[in-house]
Amino acid sequence: MFALRGIAVSSSVFVLVYGVLSFAVCFAWRSLWLSFQKYPARRIADWLFTLRIVPFVSAWVITAVFAVPSFLLLEPRTIEEPVGAVPFALGLCGLGLGIFGAVNAMLATRRASRAIAGWTRQAQPVETKSKAESIRLSVSVPVLRIAKSFPAMIATGITRPRILVSGAAELRLSSRELQTALNHEVEHVRRRDNLKKLLMRFVAFPGMSGLEAAWLEATEMAADDAAVANASEALDLASALIKLSRMGAVESPVDLTAALLHTPASVVNARVERLIAWSDERRTPATTHRSLYGMGAILAMLLAFAVSYSQLLVQIHSATEWLMR
Repeated sequence: MFALRGIAVSSSVFVLVYGVLSFAVCFAWRSLWLSFQKYPARRIADWLFTLRIVPFVSAWVITAVFAVPSFLLLEPRTIEEPVGAVPFALGLCGLGLGIFGAVNAMLATRRASRAIAGWTRQAQPVETKSKAESIRLSVSVPVLRIAKSFPAMIATGITRPRILVSGAAELRLSSRELQTALNHEVEHVRRRDNLKKLLMRFVAFPGMSGLEAAWLEATEMAADDAAVANASEALDLASALIKLSRMGAVESPVDLTAALLHTPASVVNARVERLIAWSDERRTPATTHRSLYGMGAILAMLLAFAVSYSQLLVQIHSATEWLMR
């Protein structure tokens, strides 16, 4: 009975914190997103991903660091106290959320694996000849040429990433355009965007589709900014986007992949306009003092928690006791 009560309490705390924070994010993210617009696309993408994942991470931390220890240390083991209807229902909700997230992530992985297997059938490594001799990939990412025209260019995989390029796209693009387009996909690999998409599938929650779409748009613009170093390269990437979109190569979303045109046509148009108006300010790195301020705030919070940890455990145990009744 003690173990059952502990599971019910832990699940209840997790569901309550996760639900409250998720609903708060659903209602607040648009206002925050509008206030982010003055910042570089890379920072916007990072903040939107943080907003998306923070309810799950916070719920897990609070449950593991506070709820579970308070129950194990302060709950009497000799009292046979039944589990109430509310914690029992919340526990079932927590179990359901876990199962749903795991199944959702597994199905996304399965769909992506099937799609990639179809694309890479008879695929060949891109040789360092012809146009490809000018390609300067700064990370070790295999580039494969696929026979199908769809997708035109896409980054696949999580643990073993690869970039797929269709033969039709390679013929249509110039060497410079191909280079910048590949740089765009390499940036997706560096930022582990496919892994982030898998995490989003695992923590799926109703009402988050708008936030996820905004994050996807920001990741594409961030990859655009990182792929070019000057106005000439920005125009090359814009030209590549225009050429591939005219081929009808605007890809439909595929789970756990990052395609060059993996966004609606309106977003592709916005990306082209941003590239044409390219500015050196987009590549300005974040200042060091802001990172130091953030680290200082985190350390101060950890110190405050360490000082008041025992008192917090007592208060949390009192709250869970009320919940169990």
